[in-house]
Amino acid sequence: MKAALSFCCLFFLMACADNAPPPTEHKEPAARHDTLPIHKEALNPYAAVDVSPMDISYFPEDYPVMKMSERVSGPPLARVIYSRPHRQGRTIFGGLLQYGKPWRLGANEATEIELFKDATILGKKVPAGRYILYCVPEKESWTICFNSNIYSWGLRHDEKMDVQQFRIPISQLTQPIEYFSLVFQKTAAGADMVMAWDTVEARLPFSF
Repeated sequence: MKAALSFCCLFFLMACADNAPPPTEHKEPAARHDTLPIHKEALNPYAAVDVSPMDISYFPEDYPVMKMSERVSGPPLARVIYSRPHRQGRTIFGGLLQYGKPWRLGANEATEIELFKDATILGKKVPAGRYILYCVPEKESWTICFNSNIYSWGLRHDEKMDVQQFRIPISQLTQPIEYFSLVFQKTAAGADMVMAWDTVEARLPFSF
């Protein structure tokens, strides 16, 4: 009796094995055509991450915040859009940036200033409008150039397109500035556009 029962169990197991579906082959999911390709080495598949971030400075300072809280009305007086390179242990002036050679006053796209009202800078009139800013650094001074070649990338300074040039002194800082910084600081007459990087600071005075 036991032998017959064992035979029946063995027969049943063999029948189940014969009828079992074959093992399925592993397949990668089909590629989606509505997504961008992702490369293993890419930190961001949509756009490369820039080491020189873009920033905006306004005068009055914090103008967008004040506008949202209804503390100001009308447009700002000035706005600068620029990219901020960082020092990374390098010698900047007289090294990375050669004296007497033009600099885009930032990185990547040419730095752009927009004046929403006519301004006076060191006794010279600058009409309201949009300009590219270039700088020619020297050991003891900088020349800041207002140029009409807007919507440009990189450093292609055509002096024939300069609207105005301003020569300003520089001062030495006791502590180096890692990221190039460009901000407006309020003065009695208007504002200073303060530019600082490494151990150098320069100020361009505006009145409106």
